[in-house]
Amino acid sequence: MLLYENETKNETLLPLLPLRGMLVFPSTVTTLDVAREKSIVAVEGVMQTGEKHLFVVAQRDASVERPGMEDLYSVGTVVTVRQLLRLPDNSIRALVEGEYRALLVGVVEDETMQQAQFIPLTVKPIASEIEGKAYMRALRKLALSIASKRGNVPAELRQALEGERDPNTLCDILAANVLTSLESKQAVLECADTGVRLMTLSRLLAEESQLDRLEEKINGRVREYMEKANHDYYLREQIHAIQDELGEDDDEDIRAYREKLRQSPIFGEARDRVEKELKRLARTSVNAPESSISENYIETMLELPWGEAKPPKVDIARARKVLEADHYGMRDVKDRLLEYLAVLASNEKLKSPIICLVGPPGVGKTSIARSVAKALNREFAQMSLGGMHDEAEIRGHRRTYVGAMPGRIISSIRQCKSACPVFLLDEIDKMSGDFRGDPASALLEVLDPEQNSRFRDHYIEAPYDLSKVLFITTANGTDTIDRALLDRMEIIEVPSYTLEDKVKIARGHLLPKQFQAHGMSKEKLKVGAPALRAIIDQYTRESGVRTLERMLARLCRKAALELLEHPEEECVRVRTDDLKKYLGAPRFLRQSAEQEPCVGVVNGLAWTSVGGEVMPIEALTLPGKGGIEITGQLGDVMRESARIAVSVVRARMAQYGVPDDFFANHDLHIHVPEGAVPKDGPSAGAAMACAVLSAAAGIPARCDLAMTGEITLTGKVLPIGGVKEKLLAAYRQGIVKILLPRENSKDLEEIDEDIRGKMSIAFLDRVDDAIAAVLPEARQPAMRIAI
Repeated sequence: MLLYENETKNETLLPLLPLRGMLVFPSTVTTLDVAREKSIVAVEGVMQTGEKHLFVVAQRDASVERPGMEDLYSVGTVVTVRQLLRLPDNSIRALVEGEYRALLVGVVEDETMQQAQFIPLTVKPIASEIEGKAYMRALRKLALSIASKRGNVPAELRQALEGERDPNTLCDILAANVLTSLESKQAVLECADTGVRLMTLSRLLAEESQLDRLEEKINGRVREYMEKANHDYYLREQIHAIQDELGEDDDEDIRAYREKLRQSPIFGEARDRVEKELKRLARTSVNAPESSISENYIETMLELPWGEAKPPKVDIARARKVLEADHYGMRDVKDRLLEYLAVLASNEKLKSPIICLVGPPGVGKTSIARSVAKALNREFAQMSLGGMHDEAEIRGHRRTYVGAMPGRIISSIRQCKSACPVFLLDEIDKMSGDFRGDPASALLEVLDPEQNSRFRDHYIEAPYDLSKVLFITTANGTDTIDRALLDRMEIIEVPSYTLEDKVKIARGHLLPKQFQAHGMSKEKLKVGAPALRAIIDQYTRESGVRTLERMLARLCRKAALELLEHPEEECVRVRTDDLKKYLGAPRFLRQSAEQEPCVGVVNGLAWTSVGGEVMPIEALTLPGKGGIEITGQLGDVMRESARIAVSVVRARMAQYGVPDDFFANHDLHIHVPEGAVPKDGPSAGAAMACAVLSAAAGIPARCDLAMTGEITLTGKVLPIGGVKEKLLAAYRQGIVKILLPRENSKDLEEIDEDIRGKMSIAFLDRVDDAIAAVLPEARQPAMRIAI
């Protein structure tokens, strides 16, 4: 609350100068630095007009750049500008003298400056002259005490202490020179009553004096603590010197470290480094930062599993049982691991292989590493390399850096407390390098059996044996793996699961897992085999089973809700027709094959990351000048196959009754449906040739068979990959007559015998064999194949 009497004087208008973090008292001379544009205009304006008077008032918030009425205190000071000085940065330094207090009642602002509407305040004298003298004497003593403790007594303050008789002037000078906070100074400035001002200043100076005493007390405690710490350090150093002379060490922690070192199998260079660090720790003060650094290093070295690594005894039968129970399929991976175990059983000094599991996401690459550790009865450590771009993550930081720590290889081995764990390096194809180094290059030493027996981490600075660690790495592809790193690993392809594989995995693994997670059982939820196949075929499109697992989890949740809402039901049976109710509309619909022979349409077979597909290939001829259009978002290799197919057909036009000038007078358009899906590869060459010839000759192509195979310009049919997935895709779509390159006959062993027995498979040597089978009405020299 402002302490002044109500004024009835007329309002006065003067240029306004808002102040940040300071104010001006009457009867005091102050230097002001003026930098704001409108403030500079105001100061220069009053000097040019000769009035030299300004209204200055403090801002409530110094951060406000353009203060308004609400941002300013209500009481300020009218000042006279005595001198101006233009500074190099275009700001102004003004010397002003306070004249009298005034009440701010309004702010008038235009484009150039601000003006203050104010009313001068009348100072009310003190009622008792004796009381005023007593206050003044007390104020002089307090101010002198505070100034002497601070060590600086300004000349203006000394003059006021010695001879100032006016209580108003004394208060203003003391407040300006002794008080430190803006709020305290403003409280004094707002007191128009002399008695209240003397009382307020006395209270504020008493608080300042008390704060100074507390501050001095705190500083004294700090000085005392520092002196004691230096004294203790000096004595401790003397003790260390005496202990060094006597060969003794009485520190309990160091004795514990020495006992651990005595019992540890650590040897060679590593033991020497720990002993050296122990001696350094004994000479270091416990308060020194180097003490904790040494302790961390010693603890890391002593907790690492040193000595000769002895893997558990090999039990082939148990290992096979564990691998078969945890994962379906993955025959190559299981056989390779069992081969390693068989050799390890007869030769314990065998170096562990570096296995790289390459396959699409969700096929179980990461989880099989855990099963391997379980089968071998070893500890398991895992490290994700996805997105790693700092070499220190592998090799660690040198101890010269603040916060140094060992690399994640050594840290993981320390954590699992085993020198021969199964160590999974996940997503090795997703590392990258930058200015901090190349992690792939750092891994060369880790994954090289000839070097990793003496792996050096920058933190431990001693060789560590990694040769007994079974490293298993995973990747989605090998294209982005460093060539030198790839050469050190044994690549095992993990193929995508077929529909039948997924059905068996869902029955044997996923459904029991989801039953347990959702409190269900096979008695409460029954999912038929056709419904499972429909879920896999219409609600998932993936190489693995992650989405399938999420769909089965959703099915369990829906069933649990239905059982709660209908207690009379004991079991929820899910049939194919019920899937839309539980899972919504199907997400994926397969491209259906033609039902009747059609000109220019041939069924090809494709392999994708989510399995095989029947891929109709369409060709259409139009009147034109020999142009060729290829659509369907085809890759470069597939486009080349299309052009080769056209050339092969043009070389055989006379044999099949097509005029020689047909392509000179017609344009050709080749299209592979589902244009939003990228496609590439050479395996559609034979199907494209048949489709082009069908369109050119106007002969319908058979729709009850599908084919795959790469062709050459001379008409030879070359082998392709993904035979198993392609044939299963055709089987799912009801196509059982298949044309395959002859060299792929060996791949039929991968297909289940019952499925293989239901299919009619013919083998191709040349493209003419495919034409004879697909276009039986075509006129040709001889029929080489029948199906």
